[in-house]
Amino acid sequence: MSQTAETTQDHRFPCEQCGADYRYDPAKLALVCDHCGHERPIEGSGRAVAAIRELDLDSALRGLLPLQEMEDTRVSRCPNCGAEVEFDPEAHATTCPFCATPVVTDTGTNRHIKPRGVLPFALNEGAARAAMTDWLGRLWFAPNGLQAYARKGRRMEGIYVPFWTFDADTASRYSGERGTIYYETMTVIRDGKRETVQVPRVRWTPARGKVARFFDDVLVLASKSLPKTFTDALEPWDLTALQPYLPQYLAGFRAEAYQVDLDAGFAEARMLMDRQIERDVRFDIGGDQQRIHQIDTRVSDVTFKHVLLPVWMAAYKYRGKTYRFVVNGQTGRVQGERPWSAWKIAVAVVLGALIAGAVGYGIALNEGQLQ
Repeated sequence: MSQTAETTQDHRFPCEQCGADYRYDPAKLALVCDHCGHERPIEGSGRAVAAIRELDLDSALRGLLPLQEMEDTRVSRCPNCGAEVEFDPEAHATTCPFCATPVVTDTGTNRHIKPRGVLPFALNEGAARAAMTDWLGRLWFAPNGLQAYARKGRRMEGIYVPFWTFDADTASRYSGERGTIYYETMTVIRDGKRETVQVPRVRWTPARGKVARFFDDVLVLASKSLPKTFTDALEPWDLTALQPYLPQYLAGFRAEAYQVDLDAGFAEARMLMDRQIERDVRFDIGGDQQRIHQIDTRVSDVTFKHVLLPVWMAAYKYRGKTYRFVVNGQTGRVQGERPWSAWKIAVAVVLGALIAGAVGYGIALNEGQLQ
């Protein structure tokens, strides 16, 4: 991407009444001023996902995207986890929302492809904290400090996490074999007796054919700051609720810059497509079993878009290690790491041993009385 954006984006929205900053309120679907309570609707919101224009992948990979599709944002890179997070212009020091490491912001900018779509937060911080607290409360053998962390209601960070989506037309030719199970009658000797049994066999016949599929919005994580197992566990996302990107949705939240480049993102999307195509081929071959020798796929009309999905996040430090908890900002689904309390586990083991010993002693006494 050789082009540069014309200006650096500033996502501050001063209140029309008092001049303080608005923030996006998921409950009211509007900008709200925490200082004076004034509300302002987001003009252009509520449009259908069909209004989001896809971009041509080949043009982007050759650096031919129009300048208006690029932007510069002020970001800071966390020295611990490597997250690149956008900060407010007046912020100079903060903590990384991904790992709770202190971060001193810099004045550098990051040039990247603009987001085309955003999935606005549907849950406010209170609802996200309630979901996380409920999840933490169900954890066995968690340290008391972790429960205290949940009870204190410490602030969670609302982060828009970057993703790529890809659309593509595919047409595939395949060759393989269809397996049909049949049974042969055989006589065997069991315990000195002759028995007749049915033994399954597979008859293989050649199979060739074509399958075609249009892929719509194949979703690929464009962040390296969170384990992929985390984000995968937050699925599903209702991408039909995507809105054309408006910076007002980011007011009061942070946005992470993508770290997975477009070509690497498409390579992962192709792997996801290939898995689905293989399933299509097996279904097309039919029979009881399938062998696939070769699949040749032609991919055409590939388009993409950069989208931002909402995640509430909290980071908890326990004995020098950071544990992260994430909440799907659309559905409230929770995922996270958890520390284990060594003394609670030890107590449980001892109690288990005492109970087992008591039960064994009771059984022994009972057997002695019976004798």
